[in-house]
Amino acid sequence: MSIGKYMQTAANRDYSKSWQSVGSFPWLAQQPKEPITGRPYSVRENYIRCVKGQQPYWMPAYFFESNTVWPDAMEEHPVPEVDGYDWWGVNWIMVEQAGGMITKPGTRTISDFANWKEELEWPDLSVVDFEADGKKLQKSLDPDRPHIYECVEGIFERLHEMIPFDESLMAFYEEPELLEEFFQKMADYKIESTGKVFQYYGQVDGVLYHDDWGTERSGFFSNQMFRQQLMPATSRFLKYVKEQGKFIELHSCGRNMQYVPEMIEMGIDMWTPQMRANDPDFLYQNYGKDMTFAFQLVIPPEWKEGEIRKAVRDFVDRYGETGRTMAWIMTDRSDPNQAVIARDELYHYSLEYYNKLYHRN
Repeated sequence: MSIGKYMQTAANRDYSKSWQSVGSFPWLAQQPKEPITGRPYSVRENYIRCVKGQQPYWMPAYFFESNTVWPDAMEEHPVPEVDGYDWWGVNWIMVEQAGGMITKPGTRTISDFANWKEELEWPDLSVVDFEADGKKLQKSLDPDRPHIYECVEGIFERLHEMIPFDESLMAFYEEPELLEEFFQKMADYKIESTGKVFQYYGQVDGVLYHDDWGTERSGFFSNQMFRQQLMPATSRFLKYVKEQGKFIELHSCGRNMQYVPEMIEMGIDMWTPQMRANDPDFLYQNYGKDMTFAFQLVIPPEWKEGEIRKAVRDFVDRYGETGRTMAWIMTDRSDPNQAVIARDELYHYSLEYYNKLYHRN
């Protein structure tokens, strides 16, 4: 069997070894975390209770209290994350100032969207050793934390990585039926690839699905267009995830508050909104009982212990009542003890808060 040009590297990679560059986000996500001790209940159980709105015991510290499943075997970006091609043939470059990768300007994997059926090389997952990669990653993951698969490059994102962004938007108007076929075939791929993770990576509790839907001013699409053209294929993939017993978190940059009703309808349990683009108070007050949110709690570098603890208590008082909020504690990392203090106050204060709220002893 011939292997496509962009699957050659994936087919020949030794997945028993670690491949990510030291210090990169994938590398950081794959590193072991110290166990969390001294909690009366499982960290994993409490996190899932918060995601699903089932009366958590304390407010989780977002990211700190979970493990990220970031497979080396999923080449949605180059592996490692340095300038190069993914297995779709998309050319990526690292932008150090942004701390991440973007598609190289001018990248085009097909001559025109109308030709995607004839020209696009779809990944052949049968040549990838997911089993070896899964065994390797499982060794580093804390079993008492929830394990969340980082499912990057969503159905819409993949489209505008293959052709210029303006052409991808024009396809919504010029080729709606062909676009529907593309999105549905992409949903098939997402189901197949995510199924490999569920099969070979041990404990997987949830999926963090990435698909950016807006600018910092508004969503890319009207709600009607979103429902007609992006929602059907996305819903089918997310339904598959839920049918496997996993929760769904959404990563979607942009001012996407307008799509929250659609998010809830599609079964998304949790969203981490881009804070400078969205209004956390509006989201909490209008949707805080129907969806879990992780809001940023920013700790300025000059703050002392008393200021940090007060800010954490104020955050819990402001966003704790629905039981569906997590605190994403943000520091500049110049003083690691700031995060330690904030997490300590978050756990102890929110534990007392929820004991009172839910009439626990």
